[in-house]
This record gives sequence, C-alpha cells and structure tokens, in this order.
Amino acid sequence: MGLTIINTLLFALNIYTWIVIGAVIFSWLYAFNVVNSSNRFVSMLGEFFYKATEPLLRPIRRFLPDLGGIDISPIVLFIGIYFVGQIVRNVLAPAII
Repeated sequence: MGLTIINTLLFALNIYTWIVIGAVIFSWLYAFNVVNSSNRFVSMLGEFFYKATEPLLRPIRRFLPDLGGIDISPIVLFIGIYFVGQIVRNVLAPAII
C-alpha cells in the first residue's frame, strides 16, 4: 500500500514536470507570435498552463533577481521537483518498505 502511494506521488511529479515544460514552450510560442492568440483553443491552453504553473513559479520569481527578459524560474522549479522526487525515493520509500 505504501509503495503505491510513493509511485503515485512520483508519477504526479513527473506529470507536473511535463506541464511546466509545456508551459515554457507555450510561452515561447506566444511571445514570438507563432500561435494565434485570438484562437479559443489557444487561449484555453494558455489559461490552463498559467493556472497550473503560476502558483509555484510566482514565489520563485519573487526571490530571483531581474535578468531582463530571461525567466529562469522554471529551471529552479525543475531542480525543486527533482529534489522532492529524490527525497521521496531515498527517504520515504525505504521508511515505508
């Protein structure tokens, strides 16, 4: 039972990593006018990515210095997700098994 919870948590972290990657790629496509921003599907997709990633990216952006137009907060979030995954694998999993 405990191993199922660990695997589910790791799976959720993996899915969230892909959502952040999608948000980053979408922001690039939107910034360079590759996607049509007046399209309903594109606006819904952008809203989903914003609502899914902004609660974790906003606090990171507050602590990072202003680098002009470069946003490195997703990289910091990837590092955080990696560390949480390692804690789950190396600390919680052996304690449950």
